[in-house]
Amino acid sequence: MSVIDAARRNAVDWPALLASVLVCELAGIVPSILTAGDVATWYPTLAKPWFTPPSWVFGPVWTTLYLLMGVALYLVWKRATGRLRRVALGVFAVQLVLNAGWTLTFFGAREILGGLVVIVALLATILATIGAFARVDRRAAALLVPYLLWVGFATALNYDLWRLNG
Repeated sequence: MSVIDAARRNAVDWPALLASVLVCELAGIVPSILTAGDVATWYPTLAKPWFTPPSWVFGPVWTTLYLLMGVALYLVWKRATGRLRRVALGVFAVQLVLNAGWTLTFFGAREILGGLVVIVALLATILATIGAFARVDRRAAALLVPYLLWVGFATALNYDLWRLNG
């Protein structure tokens, strides 16, 4: 590979990077807008476990996680081709749908147990996504580790919310 080819391969495709981040951010923004009333009225009435973070933490954490997911998505899109890329992007799409689905189920439908079912599936799919991304670009997989950890924490929180309010 020539120096020019290497430079082209490593050059940032800013529109693609922006689109990747935007897709991920929208996966969080749209369900949040649709469920804002439930978050403001129903969620505060629930009994919460001792380890529940203050409400103001969720916005910055999720915004950062969606940003990292978008960068990871871009890295895989840019580096892979063929079946490897299709599988990685397919698993990523499934986890993104489950991510949005959790918000709609937990807050929108006010289904704590349903939310728990969705978030357990999400957790498994994030693991699968990390595995698929690692085969393409280890940096992309590493960018998803904070997301995995946060969703693991959110799963424990969802479980205790179900236990306390179910």
